[in-house]
Amino acid sequence: MAGCPCGSGSAYSKCCKPYIDRSVQAPTAEKLMRSRYTAYAKGAIDYILDTHHPDGRDEISRDATEQWAKESEWMGLEIIDIRGGAESDSEGTIEFSVRYRGSDRAIVTHHENSTFLKKDGRWYFSDAKMINNPQTRESPKVGRNDPCPCGSGKKYKKCCRA
Repeated sequence: MAGCPCGSGSAYSKCCKPYIDRSVQAPTAEKLMRSRYTAYAKGAIDYILDTHHPDGRDEISRDATEQWAKESEWMGLEIIDIRGGAESDSEGTIEFSVRYRGSDRAIVTHHENSTFLKKDGRWYFSDAKMINNPQTRESPKVGRNDPCPCGSGKKYKKCCRA
């Protein structure tokens, strides 16, 4: 049994798959958010579009969404904070961070606050606010025992890292 990409620790078949297959509706904003991340990782573009709030759905590009999802290597989801979004709520906000390797092979950290709204008993992604710009590493990571990039000839741990 393969683990679910959303990082819940559950098997995909018992976690996000029933939502993506539309066998059941996500009961909370968190479950919807996790299943949307998994849909990006699995390339389930129809699910991503269908779970976008109807009021803003025409603002997203299917082609751009599909290209981003399929060209990226999804490396993990971290839920940082959840406000509201329970089964009895009508709105919720989730702060999360996602790591992925883009088509240029750079690792990106995407950190945002997403708003979820419930309409007619169904949760939808509504809006997102970036917390910081995506961060990419321009050059390979310098290991502590590597030569210091400043050119001193010392090990990094004894020079600029100290």
